[in-house]
Amino acid sequence: MTEPRKGQAPAKLKRDEFHLEFRRSFVDPSFEAVKGEIGKIEQVAWDNYINSHKAPITEKAGPEFADPDYDMSVEWRATRDRLIAAEAVQKDPATQSRVLLICSSARNDGSCPGEISKTFRMTKLAVEVLESAGMQADVLDLSELISAYDKHIYPCKGCVSTAMPLCHWPCSCYPNHGQRQTNDWMAEIYEKWVAAHAVIIMTPVYWYQTPGVLKQMIDRLVCADGGNPDPTTTSGKNASKAKDLELQGWPYPKHLAGRAYGLVVHGDVAGIEGVRRGLSDWLDWMGLIEAGKMARLDRFIGYYESYAKSHEVLDLDLAMQEEVRNVARAVANAVSGIRAGHLAEPDEGLRPPRPK
Repeated sequence: MTEPRKGQAPAKLKRDEFHLEFRRSFVDPSFEAVKGEIGKIEQVAWDNYINSHKAPITEKAGPEFADPDYDMSVEWRATRDRLIAAEAVQKDPATQSRVLLICSSARNDGSCPGEISKTFRMTKLAVEVLESAGMQADVLDLSELISAYDKHIYPCKGCVSTAMPLCHWPCSCYPNHGQRQTNDWMAEIYEKWVAAHAVIIMTPVYWYQTPGVLKQMIDRLVCADGGNPDPTTTSGKNASKAKDLELQGWPYPKHLAGRAYGLVVHGDVAGIEGVRRGLSDWLDWMGLIEAGKMARLDRFIGYYESYAKSHEVLDLDLAMQEEVRNVARAVANAVSGIRAGHLAEPDEGLRPPRPK
């Protein structure tokens, strides 16, 4: 058995350090009236932290899993059951076609920026096209991470780099109640991806890269590409067992393969081609089907012009608006072709000599 390397993790906080960290959430003077109650909650939180209460509510996994006696998180099981149900509906030929539109700008008018994003406006253009084609358009607005109360996409912990089977589908790293890593939005986002017949990602360029809100989601989708649907096979997060399981031969299941995709990448100075290419490569790797060259768009809006008037520039750029609509039209055509059995990847069925 290949042994995991050790020696990097920081020590747990001491009690006084935990107190300082915990109380930072309660600096508003209005909390002073319930100071005693907060102290009691802090003590419970400390006990949960020091005793590593990651998944405090569990039940036996049962006969459908490799280890029926494994104490499984009821929260993980609930997410997993929703994904199974969503997959069944998605594969039912009688159901309405669904396209997930991801608005990846971190800007909206509900917080510090004080204005909607151009990405949101383009998302609305695509929604109109898809709905006119008789499809259900589901919008995932990642800017809610800056303005919705206590909503989070926590970072990927990199379990896959220890061993692929340690990365569970769906992700079992969160919630971690002992470390107060709760309200993880990804539990809902996984379901949105599974339910969709196609995905369109709309994103601006932030410093030559995707916005952080989009990158957080992308990293947490690693479990969709090769992830282990049975956490009992690794006894939860037992790294040694996961390494041994991978070395026996791992199939790297692609849980989202076969869905269509489109991309709209926009910027104002540089970086649009690199971001679009990186997103295309990622989606291709996961087994999604590109909906044609018109489904991949990268454009500048107001090249080297002021940020202040960028919405006015988009108002006047009718060609850009129509190109966005064409992305949606191309994806709608691809969805219809896939569901009718007319569209598939030419290399479908070929077995890669280097599966990973």
